[in-house]
Amino acid sequence: MMDAISPRCKDLASPNPWNFALSLGILFGILLSYLPQHYRIISRRSSFGISPYFILLGTTSGTFAFANILVLPRSEQDIACCKEINGFSCFAGLLGIFQVGVQALCFSIILFLFIIFFPRSTPSHLTKPTPTTAPPFRIALLVGAICILQTIATAIVAIIIVVGHPAQRQLCANVFGIIAAILSSIQYFPQIYTTFLLRRVGSLSIPMMCIQTPGSLVWAASLAARLGTEGWSSWGVYVVTALLQGTLLVMGVYFEYINPSKPESDVDSEEPPPEYDANGIMSIATQQGSEPSEDTPLLQGSG
Repeated sequence: MMDAISPRCKDLASPNPWNFALSLGILFGILLSYLPQHYRIISRRSSFGISPYFILLGTTSGTFAFANILVLPRSEQDIACCKEINGFSCFAGLLGIFQVGVQALCFSIILFLFIIFFPRSTPSHLTKPTPTTAPPFRIALLVGAICILQTIATAIVAIIIVVGHPAQRQLCANVFGIIAAILSSIQYFPQIYTTFLLRRVGSLSIPMMCIQTPGSLVWAASLAARLGTEGWSSWGVYVVTALLQGTLLVMGVYFEYINPSKPESDVDSEEPPPEYDANGIMSIATQQGSEPSEDTPLLQGSG
């Protein structure tokens, strides 16, 4: 029965235990690395401090990377082999696809949480943009809309290529891969800039970066071992990502633990300045910390 299957399926039918353990560890590592970021946004009920452009680039690059690995002719062969090999071997053979898919899904969850918990109100006394002023909510909505449209457009193109032009699968996968690599390489620059201006990490998770920075290097080493120097375009992007994320991690640790700024308060929780009358006397409403009521005098004298 084994002689009847293709050579590629034979290779998948007998997975290397070491490679399987490493690939499975990377899969769970990707999943666990994003959980601290999800938890931090939810627990703070705010996405303050996270750059919308970091979210935009990360989500779109993840979508292109997932489309890349799905469109690859080799992925088609691996999926087809599942009809000829047992379930365990099929799962082991598709771990590479699962890794990229889990990464894209986890970053999409960050996008969802970023919009849901985005600071939606800016105090009226903050009339000028400052490093602690959150971008307007419409920016978050625009980022979400672009990501949704990009996902739909990418899926349509991928389906057209796979169904109508299968001979162009490799070319299409290469284009998706190049775009994903470019976006992934630059996604940390907006966040580095935002964190530098704020001088605080806000809702950005330091534990996530602690896991992902060395994790990207391990992932790059795993790909380099399989693809060799010829595959530098595939694993090189993860080396660049690790270096940029490491830079962001160092900044975050410095601002959070070594040289923390004043006690952090998100922009939508700041209180307006006290109100004074023409004689320089603080209003009773301000003194009482409440809005004027029926008992509040119309005139406040100097006593």
